[in-house]
Amino acid sequence: MTQHQRLLIIDFGSQVTQLIARRLRELNVYCEIHPYQNVTDAFLSEFSPKAVIFSGGPDSVTRAGSPRPPESVYTMGVPILGICYGQQVMMQQLGGQVDGGKISGGGGTAEFGRAFVTPVENKLSILDGWFADGKEQVWMSHGDHVSRIAPGFEVFGTSPNAPYAITADKERNFYAVQFHPEVHHTPNGKKLYENFVRLAGFTGDWTMGAYKDDAIARIREQVGDKRVICGLSGGVDSSVAAVLIHEAIGDQLTCVFVDHGLLRLNEAEEVVSMFRDNYNIPLIHADESELFLGELDGVSDPETKRKVIGKLFIDVFQKHANEIEGAEFLAQGTLYPDVIESVSFSGGPSVTIKSHHNVGGLPEKMGLKLVEPLRELFKDEVRALGRELGLPEKFIGRHPFPGPGLAIRCPGEITREKLEILRKADAVYIDQIRKHGLYDDIWQAFVAILPVRTVGVMGDGRTYDYACALRAVTSVDGMTADYFPFTHDFLGETATRIINEVQGINRVTYDITSKPPGTIEWE
Repeated sequence: MTQHQRLLIIDFGSQVTQLIARRLRELNVYCEIHPYQNVTDAFLSEFSPKAVIFSGGPDSVTRAGSPRPPESVYTMGVPILGICYGQQVMMQQLGGQVDGGKISGGGGTAEFGRAFVTPVENKLSILDGWFADGKEQVWMSHGDHVSRIAPGFEVFGTSPNAPYAITADKERNFYAVQFHPEVHHTPNGKKLYENFVRLAGFTGDWTMGAYKDDAIARIREQVGDKRVICGLSGGVDSSVAAVLIHEAIGDQLTCVFVDHGLLRLNEAEEVVSMFRDNYNIPLIHADESELFLGELDGVSDPETKRKVIGKLFIDVFQKHANEIEGAEFLAQGTLYPDVIESVSFSGGPSVTIKSHHNVGGLPEKMGLKLVEPLRELFKDEVRALGRELGLPEKFIGRHPFPGPGLAIRCPGEITREKLEILRKADAVYIDQIRKHGLYDDIWQAFVAILPVRTVGVMGDGRTYDYACALRAVTSVDGMTADYFPFTHDFLGETATRIINEVQGINRVTYDITSKPPGTIEWE
């Protein structure tokens, strides 16, 4: 990405560093996150950032050996913004002082949660658009505090427990805040980032139109005249990756769509129709539903289900991929959060790389090289790229769908009968959500069929059918989630439709568990 203006985020281990990058990308600024250990003098020279942001972090700058950026970052002549720990490390390195914990009468204490910052008389361009009401709500999360600012810095904002909440050295374009402007609890935080990148001279050259052209050129350069295999699930990541690669190399790409018989109603037909018929992309529809359902017969343990499905998926994918002569590359829809997670904070390879980031070790097993055209992008950027590529909104805006499919929405033993009931109930539920204009407000929604039968009355007869649970959550990244607050009218109407239209269900419940303590899926 050297052709774009670049901003460097030095990560000191904050849980919300990714949010900084997302805020900047929304402003059409290209940025990368790198752990502080990886940021050496040589790295800074090669990366050549137009500005630098120091993230927050859990450590204490008062501890010997705590994280530091290289001293050379301060002599590059570029604007720097320090956030929370980033402010403290800046003060400590540049001649100020940071104290730990609470000190009596020292004018600074630990502070966690919502706070209000008020301005001082001095003006600061990074604060344009702030303090219209005389104060700004911010989110604090710090144990240590700055007790003396570094030479050259002035105070521009204070809070009751942080007398140096906003400081700056205007001559050197160094800015430091004790709060977290990236989180939604700091409502006007985006404006602060907007001001920072403006004063740093960013022109907003990071757009999905430009990215598309860059990515196509890079794919052509990497692949040459060789063939590429893409595992297609029908989800937004693999769909966008497939269409992008097809634009770059045409029929050198073949997609393999493994149908494990655990998909939603008409899903396989929709995927095959879109990619084979609309885009004319060579596609192998590997309908192996009988194999998967046969192996899952009698299996009720959720972890065993996942292992059976994962192993069979690899076997089936490899079998069909081997039919493609001359394939040297495997395409994956790896995203930037996956890349960040695969590098631990200590700077080494993580031992917790998620299995779906690298399809079960297939590249090594098959001797293939990886093509990952989305690895610089966040999920919302992938959707924007999909629109640039002309994908239908129905595919771009789809809710996430798990790899094991309906298997983990069917607690207990899986049967063909239960899967058919589940597909129909889920279709009615999603139709209801779309009819009420709620689909885009929800991160994920689905039906789970419960491993219990309940007594009911329909007409003049007694029924003994399955109960189901509706699930709908809101989330930013899937790490935490809240249940969606449907009205009772909506829930009543939906329950009536499911019971009337889906034979086999006579009782409908709504799951109001948040994550944590629950998970989004049922298994």
